Amino acid sequence: MRKSVILVFLLSVTTLFSQSIAGEWFGKLNVMGTSLSLSYDFQQVDDKWTGTMSVPQQNAKGIPLTAVTNQDNGLQFLFDAAGITFSGKWNEKQEIEGTFIQNGQNFPLVLSRENTAAVKPNRPQEPKAPFPYGIEEVTFENTKDKIKLAGTFTYPQTNKPYPVVVLISGSGPQNRNSEILGHQSFWVISDYLTRNGIGVLRFDERGIGKSEGDFANATSFDFATDVEAAVAYLKNKSGVDIGKIGLVGHSEGGMIAPIVASRDKSISFIVLLAGPGIPCSELLIEQNYLVGKTQGMTEEQLHEAQKVNQSLYTILKSKESNEVIKPKLKAILEQNRLTDSDAQLHQMLSPWFRTFIQYEPAVYLEQVKCPILVLNGEKDIQVAAQSNTNGIKKATDKGKNKKVELKIYPQLNHLFQTCTTCSVDEYGSLEETFSPLVLSDIKNWIFLSAK
Repeated sequence: MRKSVILVFLLSVTTLFSQSIAGEWFGKLNVMGTSLSLSYDFQQVDDKWTGTMSVPQQNAKGIPLTAVTNQDNGLQFLFDAAGITFSGKWNEKQEIEGTFIQNGQNFPLVLSRENTAAVKPNRPQEPKAPFPYGIEEVTFENTKDKIKLAGTFTYPQTNKPYPVVVLISGSGPQNRNSEILGHQSFWVISDYLTRNGIGVLRFDERGIGKSEGDFANATSFDFATDVEAAVAYLKNKSGVDIGKIGLVGHSEGGMIAPIVASRDKSISFIVLLAGPGIPCSELLIEQNYLVGKTQGMTEEQLHEAQKVNQSLYTILKSKESNEVIKPKLKAILEQNRLTDSDAQLHQMLSPWFRTFIQYEPAVYLEQVKCPILVLNGEKDIQVAAQSNTNGIKKATDKGKNKKVELKIYPQLNHLFQTCTTCSVDEYGSLEETFSPLVLSDIKNWIFLSAK
């Protein structure tokens, strides 16, 4: 899930001297216990600056930035799709020293002309060749939005029809491997399931990697149509048992899967990994509290942040237009001295966030009639296990779906890693990508419970 703790920071920039930013720049971001290498390429056409961002460890290359400003006091850029802003100034070493902000969290970042690649973290679960199954690079079309999506299809080498799943990633721009901080959880899941006789289709989200489309202006309902296109593709795929096509969704993917299954009764089963079960405005309130607590906020600070967030979310949940609610939101941000209000407003008024904050999981869960496997980590501080599994159970009970299994795993976090501190900052420092026990449980349940 996108982290939405309302913590905004004032950036002060002083005037130095004019410099050219043209060409490549490199930097390292220390986030969630690991070092992430970033590179940027800035170019000027007439009087306008443009730029691209690359994250080699996540196989993200040449992603266009939304806006770039090169002024006497340094460099500013914006990347809407990921909720990223950067503001920096020149230092004595001819570097650009500044603050990288993503979704309300800030990190120091120094950009220089020297390319010093980060050390690749140890990821022992990363699949390695040779692979005892077939691998096919595929494309399929979302005919509704007229875009082509690209992915990887792995399939067991057998003469018998086999069950298949579509993997649905969480929020934020995700490639087909759902790659974050050197972890490639969807590749690990695909490799395990396919080795055990289950075909898997994983794909780059729209506008990411090799997929077409506009990610920045898409909502969860747009992503649902991409999943429906993937299912349609599989129904015409040789070797697939079309009576055993299922969905496996993580985090936001765990709310997209019920949307699709509520509309397409041919879906055989769904697996919800840390999927929302309570209204998303309530989920974010709980998430903000739990994440803030791990970051050292006091109960008084957490309570005050909760009141501010509730005020903001109440406005965002209304049916009023962005033009109407923008001044109301800005007034609350400024009243609470949240001084980087423009960046926060931009994120909150995006189509994705306004749709997400209004989302009620129960509306769709009540309509799902196929078997559902609900899995959560007890130490998850982004999608809290108890409240969300309770919400899913209440909704599926109301819908009279008796084919629902729920399980909470001790000592697992939001990414289904065995954790120690279990904070968000620990994700990258852990070597485990995805719990082997959860992998085994998913595989066994698919064969035993899927119709």
